[in-house]
Amino acid sequence: MRKQDRQHVEGKRYKEISAKIDKDQLLSPEDALSKVKTLASAKFDETVDVAINLGVDPRHGDQMVRGTTSLPFGTGKSRKVMVFAKGDKAKEAEEAGADLVGAEELVEQVQKGTVDWKQFDLIMATPDLMGQVGKLGPILRQKLPNPKAQTVTPNISQAVSEVKKAARVEYRVDKAGIVHAPIGKVSFTPDQLMDNFHALIDALVKAKPTAAKGRYLKKIAVSPTMGPAIHIDPLNAQKVVPK
Repeated sequence: MRKQDRQHVEGKRYKEISAKIDKDQLLSPEDALSKVKTLASAKFDETVDVAINLGVDPRHGDQMVRGTTSLPFGTGKSRKVMVFAKGDKAKEAEEAGADLVGAEELVEQVQKGTVDWKQFDLIMATPDLMGQVGKLGPILRQKLPNPKAQTVTPNISQAVSEVKKAARVEYRVDKAGIVHAPIGKVSFTPDQLMDNFHALIDALVKAKPTAAKGRYLKKIAVSPTMGPAIHIDPLNAQKVVPK
């Protein structure tokens, strides 16, 4: 099938699916996630994504929301990990499944461009190497290991293990004040998606900046990779957070 024909078919399918949704309706998390499963129509196992509008202004450093959390049932997709570590920590990272591990020599390879760091979904480091890894900031940019994102950690074995098991998900508010994150696959059961959704919402609420005023969870939407967004009632969603 030609590219233009494929795009036409996909566009037509998207419109048909969108017609089944009331864009003004706010559903409970349970109903929204169940509906996502029924709307998935691609031939592959689509990812279930969440988009959350937060009541923050990311232009201010004290309102930046960034971090990681572990999802009980993972995201369904393992990621490639590069780790800066040496000695016993390097061995721990390798045993946990890291795809590439190194210390000073790896820093030098990245500087020279002999390592394709862009192929890695996540780059992590132990604290003792950040003095050297920090010099790679202009190269690695947003992928530079960061303590706030928990990609700089002395417990490198657990961190790598969580990522390789697809249990850990990183969240970061964008310029529009929105956090995008995957919470699983459409093949997951509704209960598995709900537990993962709970974990993400809990993490975001705990990460609320003290400088943020007014309603924090403003809008929430879930969608399959190839489908339209389904809107969730933010007040209902916040009820899942433990007191």
